[in-house]
Amino acid sequence: MPKRILQGTVTSDANKQTITVSVERRFLHPMYKKPIRSSKKYRAHDEAETFKVGDKVRIEECAPISKTKRWTVLAD
Repeated sequence: MPKRILQGTVTSDANKQTITVSVERRFLHPMYKKPIRSSKKYRAHDEAETFKVGDKVRIEECAPISKTKRWTVLAD
């Protein structure tokens, strides 16, 4: 099964080797047919600690690294 890849914006880099990425998705409301924006935050592993708040990043699904980290940052 292929790994999921998501794109989002870094919202926090306060922890060591961890960044928080906010991923936004858009979809139509099933009844009202109006576009809705929904966002979710993911904790991702950043080994080199290169990304700062506001950067656009791509994250990839991986095996659990800690209690909350299940994503790694893709080096572009």
